[in-house]
Amino acid sequence: MSQLAGTTVAASMRRGEDAEMGDLAREQDLVRRLRNGEEAACEQLVREHGGALLQVLRRFLPCEHDAQDALQEAFLSAFRSFGRFEGTARLGTWLHRIAVNAALMKLRSASRRNEMSIEELLPRFADDGHHREPVAEWSASAEATALTAETRAHVRACIDQLPETWRTILLLRDIEELSTAETAELLHISENAVKIRLHRARQALRTLISPAFAEV
Repeated sequence: MSQLAGTTVAASMRRGEDAEMGDLAREQDLVRRLRNGEEAACEQLVREHGGALLQVLRRFLPCEHDAQDALQEAFLSAFRSFGRFEGTARLGTWLHRIAVNAALMKLRSASRRNEMSIEELLPRFADDGHHREPVAEWSASAEATALTAETRAHVRACIDQLPETWRTILLLRDIEELSTAETAELLHISENAVKIRLHRARQALRTLISPAFAEV
């Protein structure tokens, strides 16, 4: 029985590897056609990756018009850059980075003069270093609730309430899962600045979502 199970697992792994190799071969063929300027290849790229990239852009740009504009800019940038695509990363990963860049460029073009402060959402400390207000502890049941789709939607809504600077740092590090170095490069700030902003953004987010967990 164990021998049969082992054979089945091995066969499944081989099928997975074959499928991955097939996907890679199709991707390489698509890149070749894109470099040759084939219109059908451009349409295929938009069809296969447009939906996923738009979801990424909507996280950064709540305005649908802005997200659609950024998507168009991302694809135009990609079409202009295929000559420099080295294939060291998967095509989807490369496009994702371009889309994030397009979102950040759109955000930079908007005025931040009226951006609100998050100071009121941050914990306040007394002279002795202790919190001025009690800090609610999350129970195990509350943390488990965080795994539900409803609560994830609530957390995302709270992220959207944060000012742009702090929302962007959370999206890049905690949602898009970019490294500190990658985030620093995209935002043109130091890695230490990324760490400080992320820490403050997480504190502010905790303040916003804590009431929901307290109800749990």
